[in-house]
Amino acid sequence: MEFKLICKDIRKSFGRLLVFESINFELTNNSSLAVAGKNGSGKSTLLKIIAGLLSPSSGEVIYQINGKKIDKLDWFKFVGFVAPYLQLYDEFTGYENLEILAKIRGVKDYKRKIEDILKRVNLYARRNDLVRGYSSGMKQRLKYACALLHDPILLILDEPTSNLDPEGVEMVWAIAEEQKKRGILIIATNEPEELKICEEVINLDELKLKAKGQIVK
Repeated sequence: MEFKLICKDIRKSFGRLLVFESINFELTNNSSLAVAGKNGSGKSTLLKIIAGLLSPSSGEVIYQINGKKIDKLDWFKFVGFVAPYLQLYDEFTGYENLEILAKIRGVKDYKRKIEDILKRVNLYARRNDLVRGYSSGMKQRLKYACALLHDPILLILDEPTSNLDPEGVEMVWAIAEEQKKRGILIIATNEPEELKICEEVINLDELKLKAKGQIVK
């Protein structure tokens, strides 16, 4: 199965504020992209557009399988998203958060998959604790579990190692390397070590300068 992500002339503005424009790229299986730029450059906004959580002001994001366009209503089947600002259900346990998500996504044999993913992110021992009692790092680990539960072919990570201890960072590196072998990885970061994970880099600040004719690349 060949999966392709196409971004065509993506532009985003909020009122009179132009965030970015002329974003163009294509990614297929076994590829990776890092989105860089200073704070406020629009990294998170671009990732939300790619994931279908936000609409562009103009342009188009396309998901394809074997050349056939996928309806946007079905994008959730193919994408996993991790970001510090995503919310969990604090009043439920870690296991219950994953169980709810698994049922929504229609994950088969979800009980086994939940146990496996909780072990992978080192939360199995705390699976029956309420999420409101989790540390910020534990919540970030649970977000990874939520994103990986359905084996997404497109994994999008905003600030991938945010709130994680060294062991958690190693977990992220392993997840990223595995994702590059099985699908597409996109991250947003300014950390030099994280930028090295990906084969390609888009710097939103440089794109804006290029659009204004201030640099030539």
